[in-house]
Amino acid sequence: MAENNRAVVKLKEKFASSIIDIVEFRGEVTITVKKNDILPILAFLKQTLQFNLLTDVTAVDYLGKKEERFMMVYQLFSVGNKDRLRIKAPLAEVDGHIQSATQVWSTANWLEREIFDLFGIVFDSHPDLRRILMTPDWVGHPLRKDYPLQGPDREPYKGRLS
Repeated sequence: MAENNRAVVKLKEKFASSIIDIVEFRGEVTITVKKNDILPILAFLKQTLQFNLLTDVTAVDYLGKKEERFMMVYQLFSVGNKDRLRIKAPLAEVDGHIQSATQVWSTANWLEREIFDLFGIVFDSHPDLRRILMTPDWVGHPLRKDYPLQGPDREPYKGRLS
């Protein structure tokens, strides 16, 4: 079914060497692509295939489960075609950089800042990459799976204090 999806067909035509995987599950199509090609792919989806709304950007930490620790996830919507698409790009911890999608959608700005703050992923060419939720002096990135549960340098929670 995903093979008949217009976006899948067009992406295969233009970016065949960039596509790692295509999965359809419960009517939702997810295309995993190489991180180095993320910006041209996102721009193509917006300009040519009318995926004009970036509904979300997030990351997943696969600590110890996959070769590339992080997975960037972009949720797209085509208002005119009423179609959804998920684009994913694997990212190694050693090189935790990816191009910023702010060049395609300005709404990526704060979403990428949140990911930078909580996962430590760096977005190259981002206009204002700084912490958005944690204080500037905060140590670490709280959504990483190896982050201490109680936060840095804190006593473990011992239940209700008497």
